[in-house]
Amino acid sequence: MDALVEELDTKLRTWKPETASQVRERLAEVIELADDDLLDMMRSRVREQEVLDILDEPAAR
Repeated sequence: MDALVEELDTKLRTWKPETASQVRERLAEVIELADDDLLDMMRSRVREQEVLDILDEPAAR
């Protein structure tokens, strides 16, 4: 975990201020969800892409 925190710290210092701010906001949201044991409520990017892929598939005839 320490390596992850170190990498995040490095990235936050190198990203554009707007990007770093957005990352901080998202991380705060994830921490809050984890504290409330609600992470399963958060949509994952993988799940969203799966749904988009299904919607893009040609309709079966």
